[in-house]
Order: sequence, then structure tokens, then C-alpha cells
Amino acid sequence: MAELLNREDFRAELEKAIKGQHSSVSPFAKAWSEGLLERKHFALWAENHYAYVGPFADYLAYIYASTPDAYTDAKDFTLQNMWEEELGGDRHTDLLIRFAEACGTTAERVTDISNILPTTLGLQSWCYAVAMRENFVVATAALVVGLESQVPAIYRKQLPPLKEKYGFTDEEVEFFDLHIVSDEIHGERGYQIVLDYATTPEMQQRCLEIVRTGAKMRWMYMEGLYNSMKEEIEAKINA
Repeated sequence: MAELLNREDFRAELEKAIKGQHSSVSPFAKAWSEGLLERKHFALWAENHYAYVGPFADYLAYIYASTPDAYTDAKDFTLQNMWEEELGGDRHTDLLIRFAEACGTTAERVTDISNILPTTLGLQSWCYAVAMRENFVVATAALVVGLESQVPAIYRKQLPPLKEKYGFTDEEVEFFDLHIVSDEIHGERGYQIVLDYATTPEMQQRCLEIVRTGAKMRWMYMEGLYNSMKEEIEAKINA
């Protein structure tokens, strides 16, 4: 039977649960950073990414609604996260659409869910299911620790090539710049909530399990994108 981990060991296990499947080292992320993609590939990514992150405030709303009033700090964090997604300055999805349009696609295509890959739909559906059904601590572990906390490491690798290799302007890639900062803060707050409120061995183990699953789901989503353009990428490599 599992024992209750102290904060340091639990934090280390949460980080380990992501490390093996961190999307920053996925084949798609590697192709992106090595300059093997074209603007049409980024357009496909933007269309699919919108389907995943567009409803992020909706996922958080379910978590907020299921968080008991006594957990004021957790509720405040979730509400603040929602506010930043939708109201705090530039709306995050508007910045994503700006990037998508710079890649040659349209806002109409980005917001049309019929354009997304099945693996993207799987990630979106998993996010909804977790947010609606799981304890708020477990859901925070899944969506904020397992998914959102990965973003800064991913975008720190992907942002420089967008400007240096692919020729995007600072304004066109503001979506990435913003999330390097905001999701680092969100990810750390998510860790603190999980560390504070996963107070039984069973809850800790459930959080670890769902963080592993979240990392696998994000990897699957990126693998779906890579597979959809794999032949073109490999042809460029072998040219």
C-alpha cells in the first residue's frame, strides 16, 4: 500500500510523471525547432490547437464549480486563470487566430471543429471529462500540472525558430511569448494546489496517475499532427 509522500518527494514524482512524455521532445516539436515545417503545417497546428485550448476556460469553469467554498485559494487561482484566458488584456484565442492567419488559414477554419484531427478531439474530450468528473485536486493535477505546466518548455524551444527560421514577426507570434510567462505562473500555482490538498496516499497516487495520462494525451495529440505530415517532413529530410 502506498504511503503518504512528503511535499518534496511528491513534487519530484509529479515532475517525473511528466518527464517521460514531455511534449517538448516529441517528433513534431523536434521537426518544428529544426526548421522542417512550412506555414501550411503551422496552420494545421493552429486549427487543432484552437480546439484544445479554445475551451480551456470552460474546463476551468467546471473545476471552479466543483471546488468547495472552503478552498478559497484554489477557487481564486482557477478564476484568475479563466479571467486571463478570456479577459486579461488580449484574449489568448485571438492571439492564436492572429498566428493562424499569418500561416495562411482563416478564423473560420480555426473555429470550425470539423477541421480537427481525431487525436485532437480525443484530447479535448478527455479535458472535458476530467474537468467535469474528477475531484478538483485531481482535475487541477491533470489540466494545470499535466498539461499547462509543459507549455513554457515547449514554447521556449519553438518561439525562436518561428522568427529566425520561418520569418514570423513579433506581433504574429505574441501567442507563444505570452504563454511562456503566463503558463509558468499557472503551472507553479497548480503544483502548489495539488501539493497542498492531495493529503492522502490515495489522492496523491490518483494525481500522479492522471498527470501521467495527461502527458500521454498531449503527446498523442502532437503525434497525430506529426503523422498527418510525416511523409512531407521525411521527404524534406531525405532530399
